Order: sequence, then C-alpha cells, then structure tokens
Amino acid sequence: MNYGGLMPAIFVHVSDIHFGQERDHSVHIHNDVKLQLIEDAAELVAALPAGVAQGILVTGDIAQSGAAHEYEVASTWLDELAGRIGCPIHRVQMVPGNHDLDRKKLSVGGSALLDYIRAGGQVEYEQVFSNPNDRATLLARFEDYGRFSFGYRCGLDEEAKFASNLRIEVGPDRWIRFVRLNSALLCTGNEKEEDPELMIGARQFTIPSKKGEENVVLVHHPLHWCKDAADVQEYVYARARVFISGHEHNPKVHVEQVADGCDVLMLAAGAAVPYRSNEEYTYTYNIIEFDWDEVNDALEVTIHPRAWNRAKKCFVADEKRLGDNRPRFSLGSPNFKKVGGVTEDTHRSPASADAFGSELAFEEVPAETAGTELGEAPSMPLKAEGYELALLRFFRDLLESERLRILVELNAIPADFDERMTQGVERRLFDWLVSEGRLRDVTTMIEKMILERKDGDA
Repeated sequence: MNYGGLMPAIFVHVSDIHFGQERDHSVHIHNDVKLQLIEDAAELVAALPAGVAQGILVTGDIAQSGAAHEYEVASTWLDELAGRIGCPIHRVQMVPGNHDLDRKKLSVGGSALLDYIRAGGQVEYEQVFSNPNDRATLLARFEDYGRFSFGYRCGLDEEAKFASNLRIEVGPDRWIRFVRLNSALLCTGNEKEEDPELMIGARQFTIPSKKGEENVVLVHHPLHWCKDAADVQEYVYARARVFISGHEHNPKVHVEQVADGCDVLMLAAGAAVPYRSNEEYTYTYNIIEFDWDEVNDALEVTIHPRAWNRAKKCFVADEKRLGDNRPRFSLGSPNFKKVGGVTEDTHRSPASADAFGSELAFEEVPAETAGTELGEAPSMPLKAEGYELALLRFFRDLLESERLRILVELNAIPADFDERMTQGVERRLFDWLVSEGRLRDVTTMIEKMILERKDGDA
C-alpha cells in the first residue's frame, strides 16, 4: 500500500557474518560470497518499487571473536552494502551475538558471576545486574563491539535493559519501532540448546507497548536457548509484532496467533557466512519489506529469502527454507487499531510529511523506556544535516586519542572539567559542538585525523 507517498520500508537483513573466522583457504570463498551478497541485494532492491532500501538489520555475530580489527573490516563491508542499496551508512540496527564478545576479557570475578547466575535463575540474574560494578565487569567483554555499535546509535544499554533508538512510519500515524535485546550477556562459549543457561532477564524483556506502534524485536538467540524463555515469550507475544533472531544458521518463519486480531511473526535467520556451506546450511540472507495493510489495518511483512546456489556461485530466490520465495504476512496489529479510522484528510505527523525514503520518515527516539544508552546518550537527537554520518565516523572510525584531540582543539572540554572520559561524555561534548553550529569543524577534523593516520602508516 502506498500511503501519501509512503513506499514499503525495505531492509536488508543479515545475520552471523562472522568477520574474522577464516583461518585457511576459506577466506577467499567467504570474501567472494560477501561481495556477491552486495551485488545480489543491490540488484533486488533496485527492482522493487521504492528502488532503495531504508536500512540494514544485523542479528548478531558480526565478528568471530569480538576484536576491534574484525569490526574495522565489517564497517567497510557495511558501508559498501549501504551504498549499493541506497541507504545512509549510519542506518544500521544491530544486536550482539555470542561471537561479538571478547572471551579473553572475562576476569576471574566475571567468571564467578556468570557461574552464579547460570546455576541460579531470575533472582540471581537481577541481583548481579542491579549492581553497576557487576554489570560493568560483564559488559567489559563487549568493549570492542560497544565502540563499533555506538556510532550507529546501537550501543548497549548501560543498565542491561532493552534498547530502542529508531522508529519508522508505515501508515498514517502507524509506526514500527525497532527494539534491541542482548541475549549474549551470559555467554561463555559452552552454552547448549538442550540445556539452556542463557537468560534475557526481566529488565530487558519488559518492552513497551504504545498506541500506534508495533514493535520489531531484534535478538541473536532464539527463545528456546534461554532459561527464561516462557517469561520472555509472554512479553513478546503481548508486545511485539515481529521477532527476528539469528544464531542457528537455519532459516525458519511462522506466525503465532496470540489472540483475535493479534499475531506475532517469528523469523529465524540463516547465516550470511556460516563456517562451511552444504545442502542444509548454506549462505543466506533476507530482504524484508514492512508496509501497512490498509484493508485490515495491519502490519504487512514481505520477505525475500535469498540463498547461495552452489552450481551458479551466486544468490538466488530461496523457495525451500521459508516455504516460498516471497512469503507475505498480514499481522493482526492491535496497536494500529487503537489509532482509529483513516480518512483522506487524516493528519500526517511532521515526522512523515515528506515522501517515504526521506530522513523525515524516520525518528530517532528518546531512550527513556530503556534506561540510558551505554554512555548516557542525550535524550533527544539533534537534527543538523549530516549529524548522523559525522556521529558514526567520530565513534566508529577514530581512535580514542583522535576523538580527544578533536574535543580539545575545538575547545569542547571546559577548563574545570573533572569527569571520567566515557563514550557518553564524548557524545555529550560532540553534541554540544553541533548545537554551537560547529558540525563542519568537527567533520573537517575527522577527515584530518583519518588522513594523518593513513599518512603515518604509509
């Protein structure tokens, strides 16, 4: 349905890319697959009515061992993918997987905390994660993932709660909100599907429910990997319209009818780059369209599943794993129906006044429902042109010393400054410079820092 110039919201969905897993000749094959994925996505997206995608979804295991150099390679690949499908390079929603934490950074104390929670349950989980020092100990394993994801505004929540920073209008006053969960908080590398020890935790799974908004939940592990799966499922069924997971490398989809007029689409992703490819587990990814079904006042989701053809050495439509090469679902959406009927003069909100695909169709939302983003991000985003791209490059592409140099040289740090320099403090100082009209100075210095480093490495 094309409402007032709004085309379906198109996202390329990848999972389990495992940058850095190659140890032998497979590196050449895997690199070829990643390049062909970009070619295939660009061709398919261009053939859709909108002609461009609005973003990229990544459901975990971007890296193999959670190391900084793996995310450097991933950022180059994501930039290329975004450029070819026509979306801004900062428009990526991501969650961590079990390979996005650095297990070498687990301290003796941290190991004891994990054993304590895994041997216990919800009480022990909350006891540990309600303590800021214990949280910091366990979140330290995500240090390099955190630096990478922060620039995309997908940083981990510092209180280990859910995170949400983006929503998009798909119909008149009808929005989808992306909600991110971290299912890897308790990962050690020894977790088993048949004897689940992982937990999402009540502080995460109590996701919001708002009139006019239907939640799209992104998480790495499917629910049955979690000890608290029954409790999480109750909230997902009550509060989410789409639940997308990764990890198992085996694409599946089904719809749960929760109640009359209330459905949940459960989509399990395959792996963009599994360890090896065979007839059962091969290279797969999806292109997903989110739209408004006007007739049923419902969220409509169309999936274009893609899989590697071993003989042709390219991606083709996957007619096997999701039951169809283009499954479409109209999901009972109770929060849409709360908005009421639609007439021709229905008021369009300022956030969607332009044709779909413009920045105004998207809103970075405050984090009040999720605690604070790791590093105390400001409650509302700034709207300066080029802000999102500069923010991404400042945090993702610069070293800590380079960021500090920019803040010092642009006089962003007060003379009486006496705070520990964290990503959140850096973000606050960055935003202050932007609010002072100095975004151009910041972007100029970002380019200068990167150029100086390249010259030094030459």
